[in-house]
Amino acid sequence: FMTKIKKLLETVCHNCGKILVDESNPAFADAVRRRDPKKRFDMVWRLCKPKMICETTMALDDEAPSDKTKEPKHDHGGCGNIQPEVRREGLRLTGTWKAQKGDEENEGQQPEKKPITPQMALNIFRHISTEDIKRMGLSNDYARPEWMIITVLPVPPPPVRPSISVDGGNGPRGEDDLTYKLGDIIRANGNVRRCETEGSPAHVVNEFEQLLQFHVATYM
Repeated sequence: FMTKIKKLLETVCHNCGKILVDESNPAFADAVRRRDPKKRFDMVWRLCKPKMICETTMALDDEAPSDKTKEPKHDHGGCGNIQPEVRREGLRLTGTWKAQKGDEENEGQQPEKKPITPQMALNIFRHISTEDIKRMGLSNDYARPEWMIITVLPVPPPPVRPSISVDGGNGPRGEDDLTYKLGDIIRANGNVRRCETEGSPAHVVNEFEQLLQFHVATYM
């Protein structure tokens, strides 16, 4: 689900989980009316991808004279946080946070680039409301975004991965490929847990996490 996860991270706010575009955009209103969920999701994603900020509530300016001829600005109701530019590098996702134009406080700062961990993505997806899930074309019953990230790995019973006999049954029995791969996953997970318990440096933990993710991906 890496491609779908990347698109979801480009569609919703990384802080509040709100879709970055709303019905004030005619193209978004047209996309939500699409009955095909795949087309709806793709259209919503294409509209949200260029948005680099979660629009917030517009503050009223008391000093400015009220101009009734102007149409009032739409209240998106977001949190106002800057959104990252998401990039995929193999099995990793990274985000680059750039300062917005006109932001005098952060102007001149270098873009901040950091990895988007599975835990970060899981927390973001858990903030998405059921209404926004439907508007994106996903299902609350069968395709919630947080279910795309594995937190518990089911292990098939031995009848699904039986051992095989060698030399016509006279030699030693060999384990199935699934059993070998599950062993790799258990060992890699144990290394991650041990490093976290011992307080190992972040780059060491990150390497073992990448190895664990590789084994799970090849197992799937």
